[in-house]
Amino acid sequence: MARRSSLSTIKRMVGVLPEQASVIAGSSSSTLHGSRGKATLPDLPYDYSALNPVIIPEIMELHHKKHHQTYVTNLNSFLEQLAEAEHAGDVNKMIALQSAIKFNGGGHLNHSMFWEMLCPPGSSEPPQGKLLDMIERDFGSLDTMISKFNGKTAAVQGSGWGWLGYNTESDKLVVATTANQDPLQATTGLIPLLGIDVWEHAYYLQYKNVRPDYLKEIWKVVNWNNVADRLKHASS
Repeated sequence: MARRSSLSTIKRMVGVLPEQASVIAGSSSSTLHGSRGKATLPDLPYDYSALNPVIIPEIMELHHKKHHQTYVTNLNSFLEQLAEAEHAGDVNKMIALQSAIKFNGGGHLNHSMFWEMLCPPGSSEPPQGKLLDMIERDFGSLDTMISKFNGKTAAVQGSGWGWLGYNTESDKLVVATTANQDPLQATTGLIPLLGIDVWEHAYYLQYKNVRPDYLKEIWKVVNWNNVADRLKHASS
């Protein structure tokens, strides 16, 4: 029971659509190793070359197969240690593991959403309906929102993420950033609608150290349909 409880806690660290929950924490047979409920690397919903030329295939393959896989591998290891500590009643060990679980669990959660938030160029409609109405209400225009997002995200010191989040208390959209692999909802209370990875492994092979150029281009592959679905779920 401790193992299942730990995975459930990790799965709740960020807001996910119901149909994506199995990808986040391995809760369906397609993402499990046996019956132990381990997190697994989700398949991409497109080929590694699909986001080219915005993100080259080499980056996509390394990012997915190497970096995301590392978070998954480490998360499973630390969750196994947590289950053992819970079984032994070792509270000191449980506390000591929290930072590693947050980092690797956040890395797995953030990336699992990130792949869904992107799509091949031209395959997603621009924001419309409720999403566009809220963007215009809270930022003035889509261009203004993008400018604010890029400015705030480009200024992230070191590694982290830029986010468009939904504040359930105020019913407003918010641009925010998180450090390292901190998951948005667990650290700010905002529900993630769109997240952009600004760790250098996400862009350096193509854009070198010019993060603003990467941020300028990535809007060409944002999956606005996915963002709208997340907003619908978060605000319902």
